[in-house]
Amino acid sequence: MQRALARLVPWTRLVAVLAGLVAGAILYAMGLGSIGRWFWAAATILVLALTLVSAIRDLLQGKTGVDLIAILAMAGSLALGQFLAGAIIAAMLTGGTALERFAVSRARRELTKLLERAPRIAHRRRGAELADVPVEEVVPGDVLLVKPGEVLPADGILASDDAVLDESALTGEAAPVKVSRGAPVRSGATNAGQPFDLQVTAPAERSTYAGIVRLVRAAEESKAPFVRIADRYATRFVVLTLVLAATAWIASGDAVRALAVLVVATPCPLILAAPAAIIGGVSRAARYGIIVKGGGPLEALGRVTVLLLDKTGTLTSGRPKVASIETCAGFDPDDVVRLAASLEQVSLHPFSPAILAEARGRGLRLSFPEESEEKMGTGIGGRVDGRRIAVGQLAWVAPESRGALRSLELRAAVEGSSLVYVSIDGRLAGGMLVQDPIRAETPRALRELRAAGIGRIDMVTGDHPDVADLVGDALGIDRVFAERTPEEKVDVIRRVRREGVAAMVGDGINDAPALAQADVGIAMGARGASAASEAADVVLTSDRLEGLVDATKIARRTRTIALQSVLVGMTLSIVAMGFAAAGYIPPVAGAVLQEGIDVLVILNALRALGGGGLSRRRTPEAVRIGGELRSAHETLGPRIEDLASLAARLDELPREEARVELVRARDMLNDELLPHEREEQRHAYPVVAGMMRREDPTGPLIQTHHEIQRLARLFTRMVERLSPDGPTGDEIRDLRRALYGLHAILTLHFAQEEDLFSVLEP
Repeated sequence: MQRALARLVPWTRLVAVLAGLVAGAILYAMGLGSIGRWFWAAATILVLALTLVSAIRDLLQGKTGVDLIAILAMAGSLALGQFLAGAIIAAMLTGGTALERFAVSRARRELTKLLERAPRIAHRRRGAELADVPVEEVVPGDVLLVKPGEVLPADGILASDDAVLDESALTGEAAPVKVSRGAPVRSGATNAGQPFDLQVTAPAERSTYAGIVRLVRAAEESKAPFVRIADRYATRFVVLTLVLAATAWIASGDAVRALAVLVVATPCPLILAAPAAIIGGVSRAARYGIIVKGGGPLEALGRVTVLLLDKTGTLTSGRPKVASIETCAGFDPDDVVRLAASLEQVSLHPFSPAILAEARGRGLRLSFPEESEEKMGTGIGGRVDGRRIAVGQLAWVAPESRGALRSLELRAAVEGSSLVYVSIDGRLAGGMLVQDPIRAETPRALRELRAAGIGRIDMVTGDHPDVADLVGDALGIDRVFAERTPEEKVDVIRRVRREGVAAMVGDGINDAPALAQADVGIAMGARGASAASEAADVVLTSDRLEGLVDATKIARRTRTIALQSVLVGMTLSIVAMGFAAAGYIPPVAGAVLQEGIDVLVILNALRALGGGGLSRRRTPEAVRIGGELRSAHETLGPRIEDLASLAARLDELPREEARVELVRARDMLNDELLPHEREEQRHAYPVVAGMMRREDPTGPLIQTHHEIQRLARLFTRMVERLSPDGPTGDEIRDLRRALYGLHAILTLHFAQEEDLFSVLEP
């Protein structure tokens, strides 16, 4: 209510002044000019008194501005009998204030929406009873009913079979998301489907959306350093105006010329344009799921030249994944994965989700283990389908089998990856290489950041240099700072800040000190009680680097528009002041001219609410295709790794068994892989090409398709020429070369496609 009244005050003043201006004009036209002049004088005195009070308050706080010019112009108009000019100045000043309030209100719209949609009531289910309770009373363990169209009041786990959520307020993504029972869901999303039950995992005040609301309120209360720079420009502008007005008066002996100079300088576009543009940028960022804590961080982000990124959870997914599998002679990769994943169902090890995901990707049916026993940090053992299974470190799984998987061990040592061994009935059956994969969208995001004007991109991480350097090389990182503690990360930030305006991107508690030290701290993924989110200046509510690209583009565009508005407005005012000093612009005409300048710069500042070439929003069709492609890659990925595993085992396999596996690989290529590639080229590539604004990026991928088809045909012919007894020594050499060639080109091709197809995913 108080805010609404505050918004009405400028418009009330404007109406009163316009009433006086119009009444005076009517009386003047009726031949009652002397009475009409008093109406103009009254309007001028009203605004002069209010402006004088405001200016005195600012002076007591040590602030000066162009209000001083407005005061001198109105006072001069009254003293020189230029009542109409004074009334126009009064109307111009109140109109500019009202227009600025409108611009700010328009710019804050998205921020206001975020605040207004915060839920206040929750439907708590207790047995068969349903009761409406204040959101503040919701505690972990409560089961809430979320009705269609309602905002989720707290973080929790879906307790119904499935739900459809609209997360656009959190991520800026319009496409609805379908989640299944047991999936974690965030407060702030909207139920876009049927009613469902939500089991609360965090109190409302510590929920994701509550954290976002706190960040938005902090953003509303902040004032941009750029606006303070504008205030300093205003002080210089006041001096220039007063000197020019005095010179015009002394040179011409006509005080009206001095008044005309003051009139065309009132009010300065500095005060109007900069806040409107900055707040417009903050509001637009909120629309894209980017919470900026005020204009200061946005303005600083627009000047960033050096970007530092944490590795785990920022450049990489933060979720381990099985990258490769190698089995010993006599063991099938699917059997090894199925038995290991069955046992890992009851394990607490961080790699368990990766092994289970690998089994799901292969479409394997798991069994529940018996007699399981886990030794934390070492491994887990038990029985699956009557067989004794062990998963973990080699010393735990099969201590006598060192060196049995030499190629996989060498790769793990070189890449800094982790190895998980599997034994079946006491025999080493195989090993799994587990990595933290680079996010699919990371390479494209870094390219776009460089194109947006970031001069250097560095990585700072606590990981070993071998691991960090490999990630840095893969992404084209300029410098890698590895094995850094949280305290050492702060030292890196201090060093980099001497080289330019530095931004730091991280997602964990250990990143919080560095985020606070950077010129701009950026947290990935908003969480209510996250130390990183609290320490950061900018929070990306969507857990994707795409948000960082959008934030950077918005910041740079906003800063450019603010500077443009200020400089254009000042230039036009100075030119008009020159003409007024020379006697070509009288006070009344100058007042009208200056009003036009003010309107122009405010409208230009409002451009910060749109444009800028941000990431294209995804259509439901694009999201559907992206999900299908991701699912297909998850299914085919393990099969591609099996090609390299088969190539490594060909010498060890009996000839007949080798022939069986080669035929199976041939069938996979012809029946699964090649149809998938043709389907991609027919349906997915046109969608991606349509989303890209410039050239079609799918041409090189189509050429790769041709090479994959050629190699697959060559391999098929080799297999078809094998004798029933299996491959000979020379044939094994040629087959191994073909398998390794297919594995290499398919691995590269899938990585390129996932980079490109990340534009389709929500």
